[in-house]
Amino acid sequence: MQNASEPSNIVDLSQRLDPSSPRGGELLNAVRGIATRRLQLCLGNLFEQVDDALFDLAEKAENNAAQMHYFDGMREVRKRRPLVERSFLAQVSRNLDDFAGKGPSAGHAPATAPNGPTELSLVADNELEESLAITSMIGKNETRLARDLFAVNQRLSVICGGMKIDDAGNPLGPAALSQSFRQSVRELSADMRVKLIIYKLFDRYVLATLDELYQEINAELIRAGVLPQLRHEVRRGQAATDASPTDTVAGAAVSDDPAAEAAESEAATELLHTLRSLFQARRAHPNVPLSAMSHGPLPTANELIGALSVLQNQAATVPAPGIANRGTLDLTQEVLHLKEQLLSQLGALRGERPGQVATIDEDTIDLVGMLFEFILEDRNLPAQMQVMLARLQIPYLKAAILDRKLFAHRQHPARRLLDGLADAAKGWSAESDRDGRLLDTVKSIVERLLQEFDDDLGIFERLCAELQSFQDTTGRRAELAEQRVAESTRGREKLEQARRRAAREILTRIDGHTLPPLIHGVLSRAWANYLVLTILRQGEESHDYKDALRFVNDFIASTKPARDDEARRTLRQILPGIERSLRRGLANVAFQDNDIERLLAQLHDYYRQQLGEVAAPATPPDALAEPVALPIPDSVQPLATSAEELDEEEDGAIEMTPEASAELQLVGELRPGTWLEFTSRNETPERAKLSWISPMSGRYLFVNRRGLKVADYSPHELARALAAGQVQVLDSSALFDRAMDAIVGRLSQSADDRPTDTE
Repeated sequence: MQNASEPSNIVDLSQRLDPSSPRGGELLNAVRGIATRRLQLCLGNLFEQVDDALFDLAEKAENNAAQMHYFDGMREVRKRRPLVERSFLAQVSRNLDDFAGKGPSAGHAPATAPNGPTELSLVADNELEESLAITSMIGKNETRLARDLFAVNQRLSVICGGMKIDDAGNPLGPAALSQSFRQSVRELSADMRVKLIIYKLFDRYVLATLDELYQEINAELIRAGVLPQLRHEVRRGQAATDASPTDTVAGAAVSDDPAAEAAESEAATELLHTLRSLFQARRAHPNVPLSAMSHGPLPTANELIGALSVLQNQAATVPAPGIANRGTLDLTQEVLHLKEQLLSQLGALRGERPGQVATIDEDTIDLVGMLFEFILEDRNLPAQMQVMLARLQIPYLKAAILDRKLFAHRQHPARRLLDGLADAAKGWSAESDRDGRLLDTVKSIVERLLQEFDDDLGIFERLCAELQSFQDTTGRRAELAEQRVAESTRGREKLEQARRRAAREILTRIDGHTLPPLIHGVLSRAWANYLVLTILRQGEESHDYKDALRFVNDFIASTKPARDDEARRTLRQILPGIERSLRRGLANVAFQDNDIERLLAQLHDYYRQQLGEVAAPATPPDALAEPVALPIPDSVQPLATSAEELDEEEDGAIEMTPEASAELQLVGELRPGTWLEFTSRNETPERAKLSWISPMSGRYLFVNRRGLKVADYSPHELARALAAGQVQVLDSSALFDRAMDAIVGRLSQSADDRPTDTE
């Protein structure tokens, strides 16, 4: 018998705390202290990263206007950072005060705006974009933090007298914190692009650390004796019930939350309604096999899971090489025949083959089958990846039966995992994955699901985290390589642009003048390269560049015949300046001293002849066109020999066919991050991402998943390749979304083709 003086481990839920009582107030103050300390630290980390992020974006900006937006945002954040931090922490504190003032009758309305608007209104694009970013952050983190957040909700419920608290109503939940931060960011007069970057960093440096905050709060409340035995379980195989706060805490189970159901997106609700209607219409057609007959009671969800587990174990024993050597056609047949295999396995387990399953289970089986049929037809996925992902049909059918929300919620872990695998696979090619790391990672995830997934849906979240960790690690390396490629390309383009500019300036000034080979060679080779160097180092507005152009004018003018005393006097006056400029300019382009002296010696001889100090040699009239041996290194090549040649280089002799005009419009709509597949004759396809569009030349730079350059095209070249079928643009939307659209379209077409009763 337990001694009366010994503490009991049983928590009497009827003795709820009053938040206004000393004990309740003390616990809430402890929670407030933990939250304030951690949030202040996280917020500081966030703003330490804002400067770097905005500066990096400014450096990569496509134009000056975008660059100025980022620089203006940096200045605004630096100036108003203390105000934003104070505003956020004050708002969190007010939310906790309001929360503490609620009684059991206050319900569980969230401190933020209500979920269900009662009227429609036009929303500005910026506000809509901001709202979508906030909503996405909230949904992602509420799913990720479900376990710890659930425990905080239940313990706060006890402190607050049994008031039911959901994720949206928790003042320290992702929803309340995100909305508080949104209010504080309104203190910034910054461009929406800047604010979206700040929200992304808030997600990374604040919301991503909430698990530590919740764990500390839970630990503190457990020490205080608040629900020390609380467990987190998920019910399956039965309909959810709307339990009271006491029942929920006592049973420690999560049931379907009506508030969460109400928050489900309108698009997802409409999609599910459409699918149910289409499947219902299909079942009414006499050719549907499962409705033909019925033997015995319908299989239960547990029977379906058991039969699928047997089939899953069988699939897991098939070696990967055997899978890889089979064509997608064979796998498509297996996908379509899974329903028959499932019925046969149910018959083996219960001793009698059922001819029918429950309507909702039949819809789920068909929907998952059509999803994986789409995967095997999806040109976004390389064939090897299609074969790999097709093995996941049975685990995903089990997941869909265990949790009907898989197809409704975009943030469902199973859905995010499949989308993540498809996104990683989209950029895969044998060339870019020579070490096989990506292929092995995808294969490992597939095999673990086949071997380890029983009925614990948490495995999808764990595998999501592992895949994301792999993507982050490889992505950082690829990003560095990608930056090096972009910088190298940018440098070459600056050089080429400077070369064309220098050639244009010199050829324009030479036009109309017949120059001796000596003078022409100096200008088109040595001095042209000095102009290029000056443009690159100091720019076209610099004093040195303008001086270099004046030298060209003077040098050309010095070739005019000096037939009278005035002309000879003028020539003698400009010659010292010409010599000084030449010495300085040639030294800058790495001429050796002896080469400079030899060149100047030739010029001295030429100018003595011009001045009549030395008799000119008798030469034929066309001697000026003869090449001359100049003391100029072979590495210093002429930039261009004529204006016509320069025009051909710039134009590229591009002629667009009428058929390629639509492709040219498509090229103009491409954005960095878009994946394309390049197919050259007699070569295996290579997949590459649009990494950078040159603001100078407009050329498109493509890299593979390792960040290495694959190709670069001008817009017209890329349009011609698209028109010729050598390049294909891959869809950038999520696999699940594309599959759902295709399934609805296919079912709708089947319904339209079905004969009516009047026919």
